[in-house]
Amino acid sequence: METVYTATARPVEETGPVQKKKKSGWLWFLLILLAAVILFSNSLVVTRPNEFTVIKQFGAVVRIVDEPGASLKLPFVQTTQKIPNTLMLYDLAVSDVITSDKKSMIADCFVTWHVTDPQKFIESLSASVANAEFRINTVVYNSLKTTISSMTQEAVISGRDGRLAEAILANCDDTFSQYGIDITAVETKTLDMPAENKAAVYQRMISEREKIAAQYTADGEYEAKKTRNQAEKEAEILLSEAEAEAVIIRAEGDAEYMNILAAAYDTPEKAEFYTFMIALDAARESLTGSNKTLVLDENSPLARIFYEN
Repeated sequence: METVYTATARPVEETGPVQKKKKSGWLWFLLILLAAVILFSNSLVVTRPNEFTVIKQFGAVVRIVDEPGASLKLPFVQTTQKIPNTLMLYDLAVSDVITSDKKSMIADCFVTWHVTDPQKFIESLSASVANAEFRINTVVYNSLKTTISSMTQEAVISGRDGRLAEAILANCDDTFSQYGIDITAVETKTLDMPAENKAAVYQRMISEREKIAAQYTADGEYEAKKTRNQAEKEAEILLSEAEAEAVIIRAEGDAEYMNILAAAYDTPEKAEFYTFMIALDAARESLTGSNKTLVLDENSPLARIFYEN
């Protein structure tokens, strides 16, 4: 039995310079790719909706990107700076203010503001929010003091419906336009009196309200008395007129009565008949009850009628 030997082919291994050349090529590729990524990342500028992107070259402003999205700049030569492009709030410190009638009040205010001109914001405030808030604090505080010092305490309190804020904002004028910022609102969170003054003020308010109430009561009583007097006067006039009219009516009735009597006694026959009728009426009125006995004096007119008959 014969033994058969077979041979298999093996790849020829690269040696020496060929292997080193391939490794060097991959290294250069990776270096170039890395450089391209670094170059692109340094050139890419991403601007978000709530910010401005300021592109500078050697410290000078080249352009300002105010639209959100991606843009490019020169790598390594140009740099970027971000500026807020949104409504911001600054809370002023609590401060004491004096009204025109020399009343002390405590004011706690806040301001809403935003950047309108990034170029001016950079030139005047070095694009610093802290610098902007320092300016806002100074200007708004002075405006607050000036406005309240020209108003009485009562006007300040009643002006919290919006008129006070409008007056404070109006007193700021166009001060902030030179800084590239705009104040949209100045609102008061608290506008109150010092604690030590509240009791006295409340007592004075109570006294004033009591005085007003007393005045209203006095005015009401005066009007009521005036109305009563007028009503009594009119009643007296009506009563007098009624009494006068009654006197006239009674006089007319008496006159009519006398005319009737005169007509009744116009002739002896009528007078005699009228006397007879009156006597009969008197007798009828006297005969009441079960006793029908009529007692007459002989000198009475009724007795004379019977005697004569």
